[in-house]
Amino acid sequence: MAAKKALIIGAGIAGIATAIRLALKGYRVEVFEANCYPGGKLSILEMDEFRFDAGPSLFTMPQYVDELFKLAGKNPEDYFKYQKLDTVCRYFYEDGTQLTAYADANKFANEISKATGEPVEAVKKHQANSSNIYNITNHVFLERSLHNIKTYLSRDALQSVFKFAQIDAFRTMHKANDASFKSDYLVQFYDRYATYNGSNPYTAPATLNVIPHLEQHYGAYFPDDGMYSIITSLVKLAESLWVNFYYQSPVDEIVLKNDKAEGIKVNDKLITGDLVVSNMDVWFTYSKLLKAHPRLHPKKTLNQERSSSALIFYWGIRKQFKELDLHNVFFSTDYKAEFDHIWKKKSIFHDPTVYLNISSKYKPDDAPEGCENWFVMINVPANTGQDWDSMIIEARFNILRKLTRILGEHVSDLILCESILDPWGIESKTSSYQGSLYGTSSNSKFAAFLRHPNKSPKISNLYFCGGSVHPGGGIPLCLLSAKIVSDLVEAKS
Repeated sequence: MAAKKALIIGAGIAGIATAIRLALKGYRVEVFEANCYPGGKLSILEMDEFRFDAGPSLFTMPQYVDELFKLAGKNPEDYFKYQKLDTVCRYFYEDGTQLTAYADANKFANEISKATGEPVEAVKKHQANSSNIYNITNHVFLERSLHNIKTYLSRDALQSVFKFAQIDAFRTMHKANDASFKSDYLVQFYDRYATYNGSNPYTAPATLNVIPHLEQHYGAYFPDDGMYSIITSLVKLAESLWVNFYYQSPVDEIVLKNDKAEGIKVNDKLITGDLVVSNMDVWFTYSKLLKAHPRLHPKKTLNQERSSSALIFYWGIRKQFKELDLHNVFFSTDYKAEFDHIWKKKSIFHDPTVYLNISSKYKPDDAPEGCENWFVMINVPANTGQDWDSMIIEARFNILRKLTRILGEHVSDLILCESILDPWGIESKTSSYQGSLYGTSSNSKFAAFLRHPNKSPKISNLYFCGGSVHPGGGIPLCLLSAKIVSDLVEAKS
């Protein structure tokens, strides 16, 4: 009997991971990618003598990558090496206050107390609460489908239901943090974690206070060959399992018969399969690939508020800054106003929080000698037709003014080369609707339950993975979406 065939739309990290898992289950897997390279948002940029990881720059929970190699009977270190960071991030406030987020929890708590005056006990209490939310939600809400009745019949699920009040879903993230700390520095520090999934701490539920646990407990890491090596190593693994990748092959349509996915069309050619998995943004999956079947569209889901986007400047800098690390954050003086601009005014605040990533700190050949490769990002609204040309000019000026003020160096004079990525560019390169980085936002109490499921409820043999569906965006959750799809396929078989 011939092996069943799986067709995967998109070679983002979730699509690649799904391909690996299905290949290990005996499927013949074919992956169709519109770009000439794999990775989706996790891509690479080379400019002059500088190399940039163009997308996600924070690597946490590497065990989800390692797991894919182990499932295939491979030694992960033969494909992919990484190191744990002793310093997760450095934070800079306008008044000169600095905070170093150490990986060691006790050292970090003491650093916070020293820098802000916050009692160590308050920090440790918050860390324990973050851990508790994770333990309640992880096995049920992150690792399994929320749209499968079997999920709620497990022992883990029942235990989580009884502890539901402890996940703090009825306060906003900001209110919870404001009640936990006396220091405004620390409230702002913990509010920032809402941006890890493109949300607003002033409206998102305090359940998102689970995010610090992923970083502070499991740690942050740096791949020896840069973030893009995650993609190249996984593609190598997939190809060793006879997964076929087809680049510059945008899918035109998902072909249905009697509400059942039977294949896809690529360049007007029908390619049949036993199941289809879309790693494309769920909005574009329906509006482009299933546009002939509007009655099957989940209209409420597709109309949900989108996550925030990003404006990124890639700068080659002709100097090295000893006070900077791999990850650096320069906080806004008015966080509430910054988020009001993003979410209410759909614009960019004049004093945005600036994230600065410098991979050459750990991978020196990413920049020429004596130089650094700066990945400079601010959170911005999704693209709804704003005048991005003028907004980019103004934001660039404000970012340079801010960095110059805090670092005491005229940064604009140090820029050797530049490239810019805005929400429109993110949408066009990655098929992310409105340039949103994480699909829908998590700005409502039950947003996790409202994300699109990993299996279509209306179309047989159609599955979804990636950041626009359950359990959410970011590398760890995208990898978990692949696991959920694999489990759903296995359950059906």
